[in-house]
Formats: sequence, structure tokens, C-alpha cells
Amino acid sequence: MPLALWALTISAFAIGTTEFVIVGLIPTLAADLHVSLPSAGLLVSLYALGVAFGAPVLTALTGRLPRKTLLLGLMLLFTAGNLLAWRAPGYDTLVLARVLTGLAHGVFFSVGATIATSLVPRDKAASAIAAMFSGLTVALVTGVPLGTFIGQHIGWRETFLAVSALGLIAFAASWLLVPSNIAQPQPAKLGQQLQVLRQPRLLLVYAMTAIGYGGTFIAFTFLAPILRQISGFGADAVSLVLLAYGVAVAAGNVWGGRLADRLGPIGALKIVFLGLAVVLFALTLTASSPSLALATVLALGVFAFGNVPGLQLYVVQQAERYTPRAIDVASGLNIAAFNLGIAAGAWIGGGVVDRYGLMHTPWIGGLVVLGALALTTLAGRLDKHQRDPRSFLSTTQQECSS
Repeated sequence: MPLALWALTISAFAIGTTEFVIVGLIPTLAADLHVSLPSAGLLVSLYALGVAFGAPVLTALTGRLPRKTLLLGLMLLFTAGNLLAWRAPGYDTLVLARVLTGLAHGVFFSVGATIATSLVPRDKAASAIAAMFSGLTVALVTGVPLGTFIGQHIGWRETFLAVSALGLIAFAASWLLVPSNIAQPQPAKLGQQLQVLRQPRLLLVYAMTAIGYGGTFIAFTFLAPILRQISGFGADAVSLVLLAYGVAVAAGNVWGGRLADRLGPIGALKIVFLGLAVVLFALTLTASSPSLALATVLALGVFAFGNVPGLQLYVVQQAERYTPRAIDVASGLNIAAFNLGIAAGAWIGGGVVDRYGLMHTPWIGGLVVLGALALTTLAGRLDKHQRDPRSFLSTTQQECSS
């Protein structure tokens, strides 16, 4: 593994920590800033919106910048955003800080894959991308529970200060290890991105991604309050549960990839989305028991991120068919769809908490995930009809006859 890839992995670790650590800090933030839980949950939504809308636009606008210069600038923006969160005098400033760090996140992962693949031979490209994204997994396993622990025992501001230090380490690693002569592809123009959005089959994949993740984050955004108020876990125990959740996420990511290799993306996604919906429904019933709640949260970790490999593989397959000149753009927009789902899910979850209460978030999230399962089933039928036009004609005739 080239040393430069370690710099990208460290950066992904820092970015993954700041994205997800907020989930464990929501009760603390709400109490300290004197805002409601739904308002604190908006810090998840607004970060994700910064990723979703900033990534395609800023990636296009910065397409001609040297890759190393852009990478260093992104880590400085990331560090500045977290320092602003550390010193935020109130809720509004914290919102601005989250949006800034979200912008850095979106562009980093849009260009990071290109940088990673330029560092290795062509036959090692997938491994290089996997190495970079492993930083996110490690963040869920270690960075998020550690940041939650710091926030609960020292203060949530110190969590952002610690993440700022990670940003500076990532900046230094990139400055020292990433070469200056990185191959730079032709920048993707906004027109190319809009062309991708004109393809119905790609829009269907983005809807599967956004709805599937949205359903998850209706409940996950408020997981820490559920564990503390309903399950009865203390602050230290919540940090340990989040650590266990991160381990489950890592296992689920590997399992989801192998499942997609064996069954194909559609077959794997049907299993994952169905399992995810069942787990969310189960959490509604098990949350009041600490042991059952822990088991359900572990299952949630496995299924919640088990869909990532299948969704990314499927969007690439569809892009190869419909937009072969914009595969990278199509894949990047799926990352935006993930974050749109996160933003919408956190916002909807806040509304559910405000109007109905915490324990309505899991089952409502499960219903939304069933919507993603329905879209996945539709995508599978469309794929089958494309391979066998006679099957499509026969199905259409039967539907007309009925």
C-alpha cells in the first residue's frame, strides 16, 4: 500500500468521525445549547445536505485545480469547520460549522477515489479505493465511540477540538506523502452530471439509496436518546454500545460485499433491505430491554451498512449501460443520494420525535425501508425484462387482460 494512500485513509477517518460522532452527542448538545432533540438532530441533516449539494457543484468548479492542492485545501476547510464548531457561541454558528465540514466531505470523496486509483497499477484500483474507504469503517469502530466518550465526560466542544487535531494530522500526512504530479482526469462538467440525472434507471438507483438510508436514519439519528431514555443505558454504556455498533458495521460491510458478489446486487439488496426493515420493527419492541436492545442495535449495524457495496456496484452497472462516459459522475451522485437520505431521515425523525415521541422512529423507519425494498424489486423486474423482451411483452399482456 503506497504511503500516499495512508494519507487518504487518515483523512477519511477524520471525516467519518466528524460525520457520525454527532449522533452520540445529540442529547448532550440539546441540553447544553437549550434546544430540542429534533433541533439537535438537524445538525445531522444539514451536514448531509452540505455533502449532497456541495459535492457535485464544488467538484465541477474545482476540476482544474491540481489534485494535491485541492486535497490540502479541503483538509484545511475541514479543520476550520471543526474549530468553528469548537468555539461556536450558539446553535446557529454550530449549524454553519457543520455545513462547512459537509462541503469538505463531499468534495474529498468525489476526488479521493481518482487520487487513490492514480497511485496504484490499474489492476489494484479497487483495492486502493477500498483502502481509502476503510477510514470510514475505522471511524465508526473507534473514532465515533471515542468522540462520544470525550463529549459526555469533558464536553462536546472538546470532541470537535479533537477532530480538528485529526484534520491537521491528515493535512500534514497529505502534504508529506501525496505526490504533486498526480494524474488529473478531464474535469466533469455540470452538463455531464445533468445528463446522468436524465436517465430514469439511474434515478431509480438513487431513489433506492436515498429511501433506504433515509429509513435507517429516521431511527439511527436518535439512537443515543433511545438507549439512554428507553433502554436505561448510562453515558459510558452508550459509548460502548456505539463501539459495538461500529464493529457490526464493519462486519456488515464485508458481508454485504460478499453477498452482492454471490447473488448480484439486486438479490443482495432484497435480503439486506428486508432484514433492515425487520430489525427496525424489532427495535420498537426490544428497546425497553437493555440486553435485547443491544442485540437489536448490533443487527442494525450489520444490515444498515450491508447495502453499501450492492448499491455502489449496481449504480456502476447501470452507468456502464446508460452513461458510459460518466461512470465516475454517476457513482459520485450515488454518494450524494446517500447523504440526501441521511438528511431527510434525520429531519423526518426529528418531526416524529417532536410530534409522537422517540419510540415511533424505528417502526416508521422500517416502513420507509420497505419502500426501498419495493423499488429494488421493481429494478430487478426491469433488468429481467431488458434481458428477455418477450417476458416484458408477456407480463404486459397479462396485466392488460386482467
